[in-house]
Amino acid sequence: MGIIGGRLGVAFLNRFAPSDTLEVGVWKQPTAAEVEFPFRLRHLFGERFVDDIRGKTVTDFGCGGGRDVVEMVLLGASEGVGLEIRTELFDDARKLAEHWGVADRCRFQTATTVAVDVVISVDAFEHFDNPDEILHWMAGCLKPDGVAWISFGPTWYHPRGGHLFSVFPWSHLIFTEWAQLEWRKRFRNDGATRFREVAGGLNQMSISRFKKIVRRSPFAIEAFETPPIRGIRLFDNPLTREFLSSCVRCRLRLLR
Repeated sequence: MGIIGGRLGVAFLNRFAPSDTLEVGVWKQPTAAEVEFPFRLRHLFGERFVDDIRGKTVTDFGCGGGRDVVEMVLLGASEGVGLEIRTELFDDARKLAEHWGVADRCRFQTATTVAVDVVISVDAFEHFDNPDEILHWMAGCLKPDGVAWISFGPTWYHPRGGHLFSVFPWSHLIFTEWAQLEWRKRFRNDGATRFREVAGGLNQMSISRFKKIVRRSPFAIEAFETPPIRGIRLFDNPLTREFLSSCVRCRLRLLR
């Protein structure tokens, strides 16, 4: 994918890319505002989600610094488990749980074998190296009547779907992968030669690809939304959805 490659592409990116670009997928310590108002899941998924988790055990796949695990417990979940492969984030996650007085109901670990009522994944599915396996793993963690809530974005064809590599809208689709990885060496030379190899990873997850993965999984889609980017709702239609949707939001239930 990409039209402009080679040294020409690298030179163009070196000339026009911002100098303060941040690494993909690196979790940052929450700001004071984020810590003092941790209820983004209620805003993202709505009251049906709050009803789903009340009094239930929940697991967050790709929990990062633990913010969503803490929020779910504060919203009424009986116990929250955060799964994360970046173990260096666990100290911050535990401190956040302690700050909100829910450390006794929050656990952070790399794997779990305990069946839960609800699993969630927020802003992680575009980073998973093996999204098919993750959905099967989620299904294996759920009780028979359990549900999964998933949201991620920006998706691959969003103007900023390349995350770090979207130095201007859709630039990640204009330049070849090689040119973008060569440009990245300007500030991070860790040997990555593919988008999926950078810190945090990028699996180029589009809306249509995600739907195909779900169809191959043990889940059925109960609700599926692709809200348009703010301010361009008038242009939202099936032909523009891949390019002008802000994210994916869905509720999945195990196939019976």
